[in-house]
Amino acid sequence: MTDRTQRSRSAAGSSRLQAALARQGWWRFVGVFVILLLACGAGTFVFFRNLASGDLVAARELIDQLRSESQVLRRQTIDQAAELTATKAKLTAVQAKLDAIMPSQNVYNLHPNQTLIVADNHLTIGLVGAPANESVALDINGKQQTAIAGQPISVVPDSSTSCTVVVQSFDMFKAVVTASCVPKKPQ
Repeated sequence: MTDRTQRSRSAAGSSRLQAALARQGWWRFVGVFVILLLACGAGTFVFFRNLASGDLVAARELIDQLRSESQVLRRQTIDQAAELTATKAKLTAVQAKLDAIMPSQNVYNLHPNQTLIVADNHLTIGLVGAPANESVALDINGKQQTAIAGQPISVVPDSSTSCTVVVQSFDMFKAVVTASCVPKKPQ
């Protein structure tokens, strides 16, 4: 019985040993798996971090480039705005000079002893002296006429054209007249 007892004890010891080794093998497997899992996670993290850092560098370079282009465009916009303002000022001055020479269509400001060619070059109108209290003296195509405010004056510069001159208003410094011409209707 001793042999059997020893065998059963050694079999029981070996099954215990196998069970202990099996448990240790399982823990080793779990440990190796965890280590591999951590290594894969760390490798993936490093790989994607490097990949993302390249994108970040490219994005930063693009942002820097866009900032410099934006500054250039801002400077151009400021320069163009200044140029536009200067051009508008010049245009206003030129328009004022043009209105002084050729006022709004058919409306003319005449100063004492000033003559203008008006109504599409059909009439030459001049203010003779300063306006009086109740009337003005106009020279229309070489003929002097006296007119009061609102009085229409008919003029025939040639056989095909009929013109009308009306004194709108006057004061001691100027007279405002309208002059327009129309072709005569054939009879």
